[in-house]
Amino acid sequence: MAEVDTSSGGSHKKGPGVKKSKKLSTRVDLTPMVDLGFLLITFFVFTTTMAQNTAMNMNEPKDDKDKEMKVKNSGAMTILLGKGNQIYYYYGQLEAEKVSEQFKSTNYKDIRKLILDKKNATPIDDLMYIIKSDNESTFKNAIDILDEMTISAVPPGHYAEVDMIPVEKELIKQTELANGIK
Repeated sequence: MAEVDTSSGGSHKKGPGVKKSKKLSTRVDLTPMVDLGFLLITFFVFTTTMAQNTAMNMNEPKDDKDKEMKVKNSGAMTILLGKGNQIYYYYGQLEAEKVSEQFKSTNYKDIRKLILDKKNATPIDDLMYIIKSDNESTFKNAIDILDEMTISAVPPGHYAEVDMIPVEKELIKQTELANGIK
């Protein structure tokens, strides 16, 4: 609480006939304010809900060998995720004599344009993006490419994540060695 201090302080004038005035000062006791602060902190800690985890919904097909989906070469684009935020891609199916022409690399900055170009050039019934992650790619890269599919408005069911084949792993390895990616 507040209290009044009646102790006399020194005055500027000294001498005979000068009345000494009493200096009054107030002192505020902040102890109850600290108690109130802790009560408010405790109240907000107990009544606040923490942020809920959010997860991306992903439509995954069931593993059914009888219902394998056939994809036309003209409508397929394979996206391979490598290390160092590199993306490799090719259209259709890899052919041994045309590998150097088909197998190309890009980055996350330019992949959206490639996805949209393929989407606009292909009938929607034939369109399919096949996403494959290398052992050296990060989880962030896989999420980023799925985000690109969502941003590009590729309908669910027109992209899938599958395992990489040894030929693709070797192509990525050779390309990374040639480009000096570590």
